[in-house]
Amino acid sequence: MKLSDFDYELPEELIAKYPVVPRHAARLMVLNRKDKSIKHDTFINLPNYLEEGDLLVFNNTKVLPARLYGRKPTGGKVEIVLTDYIKPDEWKALVGGKKIRPGLIVEIAPDFHIEILEHIEGGTFRVKLLGDEPLKLLDKYGHIPIPPYLKREEEPIDREYYQTIFAKEKGAVAAPTASLHFSEELMEKLKEKGINFAFITLHVSYGTFKPVKSENIEEHRVDPEYVKIPKETVQKIKETKERGKKVVAVGTTVVRALETSPYEPFEGWTELYIYPGYKFKVVDAMITNFHLPRSSLLILVSAFAGREFILKAYREAVQKRYRFYSYGDGMLIL
Repeated sequence: MKLSDFDYELPEELIAKYPVVPRHAARLMVLNRKDKSIKHDTFINLPNYLEEGDLLVFNNTKVLPARLYGRKPTGGKVEIVLTDYIKPDEWKALVGGKKIRPGLIVEIAPDFHIEILEHIEGGTFRVKLLGDEPLKLLDKYGHIPIPPYLKREEEPIDREYYQTIFAKEKGAVAAPTASLHFSEELMEKLKEKGINFAFITLHVSYGTFKPVKSENIEEHRVDPEYVKIPKETVQKIKETKERGKKVVAVGTTVVRALETSPYEPFEGWTELYIYPGYKFKVVDAMITNFHLPRSSLLILVSAFAGREFILKAYREAVQKRYRFYSYGDGMLIL
């Protein structure tokens, strides 16, 4: 299939610059793959579309304040954006500044430094975080790397709202945005309905914003991302399937994690790229936001629900003035 098959027109003003408050007040488009119907609602009413015994699987990754500003020993300014988790004190990063080379040590603060270990390509380097408990130092000195298409700087609201309420495992540089709509109130309503919860970890990398450049979509490759699927999550999935209930992936990150290691615990890296023709093994339904045109995430959602149906839904979302992208509205695909 061609990349141009996954394009759509989006007016600039529909790109959500700020989150909806409260979270569950975001709009919800409900797509049914069987009868090709489209309904319009809000997230607080999500329980109405699920059944007792269904399982929602969330990504509990935590977004780090991964944008750092520092200086070289000569005084020159350096901007560092951590992009890909390797281990807590080692990352791939985009480094901006003059004469950046391996061996350079950048001072972020008197108690926090970044060492440039290796040049990978372009402005990408492997770096090491130097200091006691580097992830705590990131919290102290870093800035939230909000998506580039928001075209604004980080603001105080982003510290809270560009993070899920169950964020726990530090390591992401972008939020699993489908989960941003879940408030404590909505979680309580889901529990009352008898919906079950499980968690995986996928540390979302900066590669989530990487454009697809191959006109033939099968030739695209996604960047590897760290995944952990606990044994208890696998057990809940198996029990849900045995009861004939739905496994609902909250977000494309959860889809990729569960489909990387169907019905088996897993810890490692995934490069799974899902495009039309893929046969889903675990996921029965999906909650997701509205994705960029010609993106690997739009391609994944099209693989799940059908390209024509998804593009029809997107056209309707534009017509009805839904909010798009990370801070935008979402959809439930049944």
